[in-house]
Amino acid sequence: MAKACTACVTVGEQIARYGFPGGHPFGPHRMGVFWEEARRLGLDAQVTVRQPVLASQDDLARFHTAAYINVVKERSRTGTGLLDAGDTPAFPGVFETASYVVGSALDGMETIMAGQCRRAFVPIAGLHHARPGRAGGFCVFNDAGVVIHALRARHGIQRVAYVDIDAHHGDGVFYAFEEDPDLIFADLHQDGRTLYPGTGSASERGKGIAEGRKLNIPLPPGAGDSHFAQVWPQVVAFLHEHKPEFFILQAGTDSLAGDPLAQLRLSPATHFLVTARLVQLAESLGHGRLLALGGGGYNAQNIAKGWCEVVRALVEIPVAQGADRG
Repeated sequence: MAKACTACVTVGEQIARYGFPGGHPFGPHRMGVFWEEARRLGLDAQVTVRQPVLASQDDLARFHTAAYINVVKERSRTGTGLLDAGDTPAFPGVFETASYVVGSALDGMETIMAGQCRRAFVPIAGLHHARPGRAGGFCVFNDAGVVIHALRARHGIQRVAYVDIDAHHGDGVFYAFEEDPDLIFADLHQDGRTLYPGTGSASERGKGIAEGRKLNIPLPPGAGDSHFAQVWPQVVAFLHEHKPEFFILQAGTDSLAGDPLAQLRLSPATHFLVTARLVQLAESLGHGRLLALGGGGYNAQNIAKGWCEVVRALVEIPVAQGADRG
């Protein structure tokens, strides 16, 4: 069997087109600014580049209702209307473009599970606000939610860790799995009392048999690397306790200083720290499985630098000695 690569990155026009018109903060430039910086740093030569993959309607239905999928299809044809209360407008082809985001996240997961790559990054993904029956916060389909269900249905992977460092709380993932004891959820975000979607208080720790399996850490506006470093060990200990079989990282860069839609003040160094530590945790558990998703971020320089730090960690942290690389 051919030797597996350490990390792969999905790049292509099909997912780059996921962006909204008319000066919307989530524009179609985001993947391009990241990949230009990755090439400047020589990271492109250190990863395996994969092309976007289209999700099927059955894939989407793992997380979303049939009625909502049909609404997106219809508004995709006309290119008019809203998919939520006002943040997420339809545009021509939005159904296909959003389906490529989901399919590419699934492909990253499958590449890892097949042993072709140890770790994977999909920059235009991590659309964590989408709910089963509606869009939210620029997110049409919830790719992470689909991946979690697919890991279980296709591969029998039950205990999945979802770690989110986007400035906005990952409400679409949290509430869909709030009563699921095997979805180990850790989210560090700007305090919901000061930022959309207004959720993710520290008291939200899961329900029923899942109580204590969710960790929400609200950060005050203005929190920077030092504040993050004080609370991050809680996440590491929490993840280590539950020994996940697969890690998903939502690596939104709107938590970096200077984002126009949030007020946190992290530096790209935190994105390296988080990714590197998750890689190390995954390696220590013997499987090394980490799928990173780009998430939000609306400052072009921050997108480029933050996501490149994610990729740098994916390629620089060594595979554990003696680990099975597939």
